[in-house]
Amino acid sequence: MALDQIIPRSEASQRDGRLLRQVSTAAGRCQALLVVGRGAMIRPAGDQPYGLTWGTAPSMSKVENIPAPAVRRLSLYLRQLEILRDADRPTISSRELGEALGVSDAQVRKDLAYFGQFGHPGVGYRIPELISRVRRILGTDKKSNVLLVGAGNLGRALVAFRGFLQRGFEVVVVFDKDPALIGSELPGPGRLQIQPLSEMATAVREHGIRMGILAVPAMAAQGVAEEMVAAGVRGILNFAPVSLQVGPEIGVASVDLGVHLEQLSFQLTISSLPMK
Repeated sequence: MALDQIIPRSEASQRDGRLLRQVSTAAGRCQALLVVGRGAMIRPAGDQPYGLTWGTAPSMSKVENIPAPAVRRLSLYLRQLEILRDADRPTISSRELGEALGVSDAQVRKDLAYFGQFGHPGVGYRIPELISRVRRILGTDKKSNVLLVGAGNLGRALVAFRGFLQRGFEVVVVFDKDPALIGSELPGPGRLQIQPLSEMATAVREHGIRMGILAVPAMAAQGVAEEMVAAGVRGILNFAPVSLQVGPEIGVASVDLGVHLEQLSFQLTISSLPMK
């Protein structure tokens, strides 16, 4: 199951809700990063405020400082709303939405208020309407082309992952530096042919790419990231277990699966301790 699909049920205990939110944090951050180039420029990662400059819709023409956790939770709200829509629910209250994700109704209202007014008195939130508006905010109401560097096992799995396309992100080109892989065709949607890194700048221009996925070993990650930036990539989803050093104008979201397993292990260890 993908990390961004792990959402605690409303009846889950408070402790389990905290645990599952920790696991889903990485996916929420990635979703927030991947709207770079869709009318909003997102800076920095972590828990500092995002500076969003909305440039595609007149109603979003102002600049707001929006806390990074609020942007991450927006993705989780969207997942839950889509589940409810598929169950033919027409409306939902902030209390119900918060309970499903282990946050307070006040937090839900505060998060959504960063982006405008959404609720209706006596009704709550109309689910189809809120889904549409949240997708527009996240930039997933349109398709974005994405490149991927690293055609190893992880890279191949990411190319085959249909969740990206469902969210509006399509991997349109794959690169690797291994001569034995270059020119070979990947199975999955599009049957992409692996290209050398020297073709990256051309592909970025031709496909209008601003986002890239980095799935290379840690030792190679920094150098490849620099090549991605030089080619015109402005947002990097980093699966290498290393911190990338790039300019402040480049968005970076890192997913270290080992770290998340360590956090789960810690939570399980704590939960097994005898109560005093």
